[in-house]
Amino acid sequence: MPLEASLLEILACPACHAPLNDRTADETPELICTSPECGLAYPVRDNIPVLLTDEARRPA
Repeated sequence: MPLEASLLEILACPACHAPLNDRTADETPELICTSPECGLAYPVRDNIPVLLTDEARRPA
């Protein structure tokens, strides 16, 4: 289940403060930073975004 649009409007990347986009790849929901310099992918677990840089990964 995707996150609500109103929630996505207020969320930002904790590392660079750029907006986030939601994406479900391989059944794993993530929030992706829109900044080309940052580009971190944050997991979404049980419909709760985990916006910790230690939990983020760099997309391939």
